[in-house]
Amino acid sequence: MATIFIPAQLKELSSGIGHVDVAADNVGEAIRQLDARFPGMKQRLCAGDELKPGLQVAIDGKMSSRGVLAKLDVAREVHFLPVIGGG
Repeated sequence: MATIFIPAQLKELSSGIGHVDVAADNVGEAIRQLDARFPGMKQRLCAGDELKPGLQVAIDGKMSSRGVLAKLDVAREVHFLPVIGGG
């Protein structure tokens, strides 16, 4: 099971629920399950079949460059975070 943490700006879709557990092999599958439970979630997180530009996924505290293809092994924490630029 992976624990998906719902970003504050999307909690209106989840009726205030802050996290849910899903059984998913990758981030894309987890998003589809979130969308089935909370309609509109995929539209807010994805553009087509990829994460929206400006959004990144962190799995167990590590940023992943694989987006929706990032694998979710047993007992993972998943956070969706805005990309922060700088230089």
